[in-house]
Amino acid sequence: MLEIPVLLVVIVIVALIFDFTNGAHDCANAIATVVSTKVLSPRTAVAMAAVLNLFGAMLGEEVAHTLGQGIVNTDMVMGSQALVLAALIGAIAWNLITWYYGLPSSSSHALIGGLMGAAITHAGFSTLNAMSIVKKILLPLVLSPLAGFAVSYACMSLLMLLFWRTNRRTVTRSFEKLQIVSSAFMATSHGLNDAQKTMGVITLALFLFHQIDTIHVPLWVKLSCALAMAMGTALGGWKIVKTMGHKIFKLEPVHGFAAETSAAVVITGASLMGAPISTTHTITACVFGVGATKRLSAVRWGIAGNLVVAWILTIPAAATMASISFLILELLGIAD
Repeated sequence: MLEIPVLLVVIVIVALIFDFTNGAHDCANAIATVVSTKVLSPRTAVAMAAVLNLFGAMLGEEVAHTLGQGIVNTDMVMGSQALVLAALIGAIAWNLITWYYGLPSSSSHALIGGLMGAAITHAGFSTLNAMSIVKKILLPLVLSPLAGFAVSYACMSLLMLLFWRTNRRTVTRSFEKLQIVSSAFMATSHGLNDAQKTMGVITLALFLFHQIDTIHVPLWVKLSCALAMAMGTALGGWKIVKTMGHKIFKLEPVHGFAAETSAAVVITGASLMGAPISTTHTITACVFGVGATKRLSAVRWGIAGNLVVAWILTIPAAATMASISFLILELLGIAD
């Protein structure tokens, strides 16, 4: 009979809880604009996002591989089976803090910061896969919001050029329908990138516990992570919806369409390259890009400053919390 360590079971459960909070925290990425423009009711938008997050989560595993073996050197952390648990505790703690205050920080980078903090506490900075972190984490961290801003600015500018003679009511009615499509695209891309991050963490735990020989994602891991994220999305993150959909820029359906489509394109491209980018960073930058086409003063840049502070703090804050968690687990005799 197959024996499964109790600690591994605990880690998988905590990882799925993180995935659930990720869905609740980040569902705003997919539905904030479509709700704020009143194209869909909150209940309908959340239901759609939950289903499409589930679908998107099953479409690939490139990002999962990056999380599983691209952040920490697996050979150097083989003796620390509680490392993943400490990382998850740190990430969840930061997620809950930012969720409480309605800040659209990145669940992805909270998880990455958690892994880094726990690994460093276990055996120093040499445990980190520095080149992979630079290429797959830090560069996308900077480039994805810049790309989102640029793509959404260009998309909105093109739409303004194409429809500048069209009656405003006609444009609004047309893009009310199109925004449902763009929101669906955004929800699918969110599942494709974000759910894979938890898949990668669980896969790393399975590897550390010698349950699998290589970093590959078992089907049951894909299914459980997809379902956990979908359930979290169904719960919703209404404070963040309010921040994303109302406080940055007063959105109309055409603006929502441009922002969501641009964000989904950037996120899907990053997912195919295995880059675990922040869907929150990307869609927020796209909302700013769309708003800037109207006039710079139309965007509430003070809100942007608060969001940037939250983004900058995420990795070190989650790393610190994970480090503390690892030390506490050591005191309890759980961390080897």
